[in-house]
Amino acid sequence: MTDPAVPPEHLRRSLSNRHLQLIAIGGAIGTGLFMGSGKTISLAGPSIVLVYLIIGAMLFFVMRAMGELLLSNLQYKSFIDFSTDLLGPWAGFFCGWTYWFCWIITAIADVIAIAAYAQFWFPELAPWIPALLCVVLLLSLNLVTVKLFGEMEFWFALIKIIAICALIITGFGLVAWGFTAPSGHVASFSNLWNDGGVFPMGMAGFFAGFQIAVFAFVGIELVGTTAAETADPERNLPKAINSIPVRILVFYVLALIAIMAVTPWREVVPGKSPFVELFVLAGIPAAASLINFVVLTSATSSANSGIFSTSRMMYGLAEEGHAPSAFRRLSRAAVPALGLVFSCVCLLLGAMLIYLIPNLVTAFTLVTTLAAVLFMFVWSLILCSYIVYRRKRPHLHAASAFKMPGGVLMCGVCLAFFAFVLVLLTLQPDTLYALAISPLWFALLGLGYAGKRLLARRH
Repeated sequence: MTDPAVPPEHLRRSLSNRHLQLIAIGGAIGTGLFMGSGKTISLAGPSIVLVYLIIGAMLFFVMRAMGELLLSNLQYKSFIDFSTDLLGPWAGFFCGWTYWFCWIITAIADVIAIAAYAQFWFPELAPWIPALLCVVLLLSLNLVTVKLFGEMEFWFALIKIIAICALIITGFGLVAWGFTAPSGHVASFSNLWNDGGVFPMGMAGFFAGFQIAVFAFVGIELVGTTAAETADPERNLPKAINSIPVRILVFYVLALIAIMAVTPWREVVPGKSPFVELFVLAGIPAAASLINFVVLTSATSSANSGIFSTSRMMYGLAEEGHAPSAFRRLSRAAVPALGLVFSCVCLLLGAMLIYLIPNLVTAFTLVTTLAAVLFMFVWSLILCSYIVYRRKRPHLHAASAFKMPGGVLMCGVCLAFFAFVLVLLTLQPDTLYALAISPLWFALLGLGYAGKRLLARRH
């Protein structure tokens, strides 16, 4: 028996299959789907369905590579561990700190979104109040136990799933009924191709869709940060990863088809959530309030995931000697409490900085593009680790029960795809600006790593 008065030395495997499945779903359905889909539809037209399918397929292979690596050695707690082991200490340092920064940025974007959604019900309330309350609530809940994080994420994700399923059923129901909108448009699947075809905005519009759609998928790799706290990882991790394609088909593809079948793509307003518009058309008066509640829980769920994963990254970085050793200490509930508090302070400082930028949309685009660029760096490191693993540890690959389909060849295809997306980010001025400032982060990391090595030599 362990003494409850003594803090544990290791993270506990407290997350069940139920928690892991819903964390994986919650990770795959970002706030980007609810809020960003209007803009992506107006940019790419019906071809946006293909955009989501292509990105989803590429990220499925990244997740399979990560799954094989995590299961090849159960001592790996997250992708920091295998990138350090296979690529070298620099990779663990760059991967861990970049992933930590990614989630801080994403959580800042979510906190801004939460403040904006709260104004829907409380227009008189100063936006910083809901932002602060949300962070304090999530911090206090995350400090209790990891099981409580899993439970919160389970219910948050469930709300998102029910909302999307309701949207799909409503959309398909309106098509079957032959519903005619006040604008005179009849709900029909032919709306997907009868106005300029599947690629009405040409290849330029199709490519423009990738920039925003990539951000909708950030968090899909969350399953990898929960590996050390997952009960029976050999059974539960493959189940969570293998169900990703089905989720992408249901939650992204069917939802977008339902929206564009009812509201022709030209009628979709970029600044409004097409989810709200569809329920309003269906004659549900409380639609705006309902969807506002769903989007609020979606943003809270994403911020919750961010706070969880940043604290685990801090713990992993400290374990590898890439961060101060104080972050290795766990509370009695086996939670890296100092990492949680540190991440929440950074999140609040970042959110306060955002309020200094007058145009929130500009700030949001900048923040989300920067996050997408840095997430692609982390995904690329996972693929590079896999390529090295195949070369250095062929015996482990041969013994693996969860081999990555396509192996090294698919890693090359995915890496080429990420390079292609980076080129696409240069096409728009707002995304180009975020891409141009991203090297500053890597320069800062390079200085930090050089300083760390210098200190290690002196000692």
